[in-house]
Amino acid sequence: MNYQDIDFNELYKKQKQASTFKLKDRQAWNKKAPSMNKKIHKSIYNDELLSHINFDECSSFLDVGCGVGNISIKAAQKVKQVYALDYSDVMLELLNENMQKQSVQNISPIQASWEDDWKDIPEADIVLASRSMEVVDMKDALTKINAKAKKRVYITYKVGGSFVDKKILKVLNKQIFDKPDYIYVLNILYGMGINPTLTYLKSEGRREQYDSKENFIKSVQWSLDTLTSQEIEKLEDYYDGLDDEDAQAEQYNYWALIAWEK
Repeated sequence: MNYQDIDFNELYKKQKQASTFKLKDRQAWNKKAPSMNKKIHKSIYNDELLSHINFDECSSFLDVGCGVGNISIKAAQKVKQVYALDYSDVMLELLNENMQKQSVQNISPIQASWEDDWKDIPEADIVLASRSMEVVDMKDALTKINAKAKKRVYITYKVGGSFVDKKILKVLNKQIFDKPDYIYVLNILYGMGINPTLTYLKSEGRREQYDSKENFIKSVQWSLDTLTSQEIEKLEDYYDGLDDEDAQAEQYNYWALIAWEK
């Protein structure tokens, strides 16, 4: 067997199905939307991502998995037209509210999912899928966004196979099956004849992002779906015991920025 004989998309799908970290449905994202809207607009990730996007000679932008609009609203200052796609109706409601608050009028919200037929989704000079590619079939998703891009594609994908820090999993004495890491995306793109660039971005770590014990525990529970009362007690003790050095070590999460020209 050589490299060309390996079907990385099939390997991705098998690991994704077996992973501890299951896909969230529309109802879960609807519930998550209000808390996300309170903090995501101030994240260091937003400007760091936008600084790597080349807007030269581009007038349209498709934001796939736009959420509450933290990137779409900033991109709307750089292009004539933004299409903001998400399958959560509450996310799109909050996007509309954020647009009104900031007097942004050049964003068109679209409710759709990765699994939908995208024949009516508009093409754009730039297509972005920011932290939104936790999908069942990676090759299908990559094919869809590549087809909609006229000039450039940008995606970001979590570095590492876990949404929960290994230290926290050790505290919980919890064994997990990792999700597919970003290297799958690179290998699948290579098989599609696409040679992307790779950069790493930072976002706030869990400790930095949640300034209360309650929100910290809710965040871990969101990633792992359920926690027992004993596990919650362990997390409370862990949070209370963190010192400044520990907090500094957990200051950032890292994301792979994968990009290519058409």
